[in-house]
Amino acid sequence: MSAATETATNDQLLATILKSLNDDKAEEIVQIDLRGKTEIGDFMVICSGRSTRQVSAISEKLAQTVKDTYGIVSKTEGKDTGDWVLIDTGDVIVHVFRPEVREFYQLEKMWQPVGAEATAH
Repeated sequence: MSAATETATNDQLLATILKSLNDDKAEEIVQIDLRGKTEIGDFMVICSGRSTRQVSAISEKLAQTVKDTYGIVSKTEGKDTGDWVLIDTGDVIVHVFRPEVREFYQLEKMWQPVGAEATAH
C-alpha cells in the first residue's frame, strides 16, 4: 500500500472512530496526531464516558464497528472494569475513560507539545 493510500485509509478509520464515539455520546473527544512522534500509531483518540457501563458499551461498539467496517480485530484492554478501556486498532489508539480516571492520568498533556491544545471534536 502506498503512503498516500495508507494515509487515506487511516483518515477514514479515524473518521469512523470519531463518528462511532459521537453516536454513542462519548464526551470530551480529543484527537492527537502522532505521525512523526512515535511508531505506536498515527492517531490517538481520548474520550470519556459518564459511567463504567457507558465506558464499556462505547468500547464494545467501537471495536465491533471497526471490525465490521474494516475487518480489523482490535486489541482491547480494561473492558471488564470500565474505568479505562484501551482499543488498539493498529493505526488509531483509542482511550475511553471515566472522567475521574481521565483527570488522574491526563494522557492529553503527555502527548501534546508544550503550549498546544488537542483537537477536540
